[in-house]
Amino acid sequence: MRPYEIMVILDASLEDDAVRAMTDGFTQQLKTAGAKSVSAHSWGKRRFAYPLRHRNEGHYVLIEANAGPAAIADLNRVLGLADEVVRHKVIRLPDRAAGRSRPAPSPETTPAVGAPTNGA
Repeated sequence: MRPYEIMVILDASLEDDAVRAMTDGFTQQLKTAGAKSVSAHSWGKRRFAYPLRHRNEGHYVLIEANAGPAAIADLNRVLGLADEVVRHKVIRLPDRAAGRSRPAPSPETTPAVGAPTNGA
C-alpha cells in the first residue's frame, strides 16, 4: 500500500448532494479495491484562475488513501471518463510526507562514533 492524494474538481453546477454522492462513490470504489484509510475532504466551490472547459469555478474535493497501484489506476480511469469531473490529479506521496519514516538502521550497520571508516 502506498499513500496517495487525489484532487478532483467537479462541475460547479452540481448540487451539494450530487457532489457528496460522487465523492462517496469514488471513496467506495477505492475501499472495494482494497484501499486502507480512505478519507475525503470537500474544499467547497472555488473560482478558477483561468477558464477550464468554458467554466469559471468548480467544487474541489481532496481524497487521501493508502492503496495499491491497481486501485489508483482504476479510479484514475473512472475520473477521466466522468463528465462531471472538470480536472483531476493523482499524486503519490513520499513515505516521509505521509507520516512514515524509514526504519532505524541496525547497530551492526551503523559505525560507532570515532570508529575508522573505509577511507581512513
